[in-house]
Amino acid sequence: MEMPKGDAVICFVSLFWFWSFANALLSPKGVNYEVQALMGIKSSLVDPHGILDDWDGDAVDPCNWNMVYCSPENLVISLGTPSQSLSGTLSPSIGNLTNLQSVLLQNNNITGPIPSELGKLTMLHTLDLSNNFFNGIIPPSLGHLRSLQYLRLNNNSFDGECPESLANMAELAFLDLSYNNLSGSVPKILAKSFNIVGNPLICSTGKEANCHGLTLMPMSRNLNNTESNALPSGRPKAQKLSIALGLSLGCLSLIILGFGLVLWWRNKHNRQTFFDVKDRHHEEVYLGNLKRFQLRELQIATNNFSNKNILGKGGFGIVYKGVLSDGTLVAVKRLKDGNAIGGEIQFQTEVEMISLAVHRNLLRLYGFCMTPTERLLVYPYMSNGSVASRLKGKPVLDWSTRKQIGLGAARGLIYLHEQCDPKIIHRDVKAANILLDDYCEAVVGDFGLAKLLDHKDSHVTTAVRGTVGHIAPEYLSTGQSSEKTDVFGFGILLLELITGLRAIEFGKVANQKGAMLDWVRKIHKDKKLELLVDKDLKSNYDLIELEEIVKVALLCTQYLPTHRPKMSEVVPMLEGDGLAEKWETYPQSSDTTNKPKPNELSSSDRYSDLTDDSSLLVQAMELSGPR
Repeated sequence: MEMPKGDAVICFVSLFWFWSFANALLSPKGVNYEVQALMGIKSSLVDPHGILDDWDGDAVDPCNWNMVYCSPENLVISLGTPSQSLSGTLSPSIGNLTNLQSVLLQNNNITGPIPSELGKLTMLHTLDLSNNFFNGIIPPSLGHLRSLQYLRLNNNSFDGECPESLANMAELAFLDLSYNNLSGSVPKILAKSFNIVGNPLICSTGKEANCHGLTLMPMSRNLNNTESNALPSGRPKAQKLSIALGLSLGCLSLIILGFGLVLWWRNKHNRQTFFDVKDRHHEEVYLGNLKRFQLRELQIATNNFSNKNILGKGGFGIVYKGVLSDGTLVAVKRLKDGNAIGGEIQFQTEVEMISLAVHRNLLRLYGFCMTPTERLLVYPYMSNGSVASRLKGKPVLDWSTRKQIGLGAARGLIYLHEQCDPKIIHRDVKAANILLDDYCEAVVGDFGLAKLLDHKDSHVTTAVRGTVGHIAPEYLSTGQSSEKTDVFGFGILLLELITGLRAIEFGKVANQKGAMLDWVRKIHKDKKLELLVDKDLKSNYDLIELEEIVKVALLCTQYLPTHRPKMSEVVPMLEGDGLAEKWETYPQSSDTTNKPKPNELSSSDRYSDLTDDSSLLVQAMELSGPR
């Protein structure tokens, strides 16, 4: 049948538009301009941890690279490599990433000047280059960033004057230029919060323009000289003393009055200030790359925290599904005992630390909400839920997906343990805390929250947080956690992926009382691993891969933490590299049923109080609960 002429024209226009969009980012040689720009950035940086190793110049699409985030249209909108010990310089090619909205490079060792090409990023709303070794002048081209809301250049070595163009940034909410070597005058910055302390050459003579009212450094010398010059030389001492006394009393009165007004204002509004930014109902407020939500906004999104919107409950609080005003689906974690989780500064510090952990296999923190009685965290909604829920659901997770989930979770833990500064110990690695995105990619959630709730503890953690069946024995007995406690939990997670069961269900399903790990060890020795496999998989699994994963799980769950591998060793073993050599060091017992001497207790014997068929397991009691 012949297509009507009008429809043919519409079809042709649609195809032409699609073809134009698909090729908009390609050079005449078919190379993605954003890939070229990112490779230019990589080439000028020194990357000691290999965090940028998957940046491939031959790739067509950079959206799956570490530290790169894209829009639904596959445009690079965020670049974040904080706290990665990167050195080298920042390439001018960053200016070609014209869709960037966020750049987070704080807490590295990057040197050299800021490339003026940053001024091309007109969509940028967050730029954090703090705590590096950048030098030279602050480029005036930054004044072109009219959408910028958050700018941190503090703790670098910038010199010269503050560019007048910074006064053009009307959307700026926060600007920090503190602790550099800036000099001269200060433009009339429009930012709501502005910090420029630690620049002793700023307004050093007091004669520069726009210096009135700035208190940037001790000015007693200039003030004394000014006062002595203003007083006639023949004025009596008594008159000088009375003037000085009057000035002092006047200043003291003003300070007391100002302090009283602040207390009155805070009492009237009955809420805490945060990050020196006023709580505004009609403006979006950001802490770095985090949005501060209004409580009312989250109440509306969750239908006033309706029970119908509950996604999960646990020791850290309740998680609700929410829909923001722009239609974005989110998961809102309402932390328990919100008014007991430290003060605003403590909460700010911990939340910002969590937000700095940026990796494709870690759950990204969108934002937060804080009131005198509430602490809430806002995350993206994971459409496929947790691994624990998907193992019980339909359709069945196939073998390949389960293996990829294990690899993804392992890579997320490597980042927390070895690439974060300071490192983060999860303390509750389990299937319920591994979430799945739209493509069933593993995303580790709830990291950093144990420390947030234990803020009053010392550096040695004594409050045991975790789930029965997943807690490493040394953590349970001493309360001291390390990255090796996470390795133990990961070993149990692998067994959960294989069996489709929660750890506390293993014994009951297999009709085994006691030593769950001894049972797994015996099955491995007897070469009956098919008894472990989730019945829903039937025969759709790889027997060689199954044996490899069971071996990795047993290595990870050894009693002594020093015998367990690091997560950076686990990933190669899951991929079949180095497992044979590591397995040779694993203790091979000739009779797993024999009880060793009391001073030679095996891991599962000492752990049997958490794995026997007791009332503890019948109640499925968890120390922190699924989240």
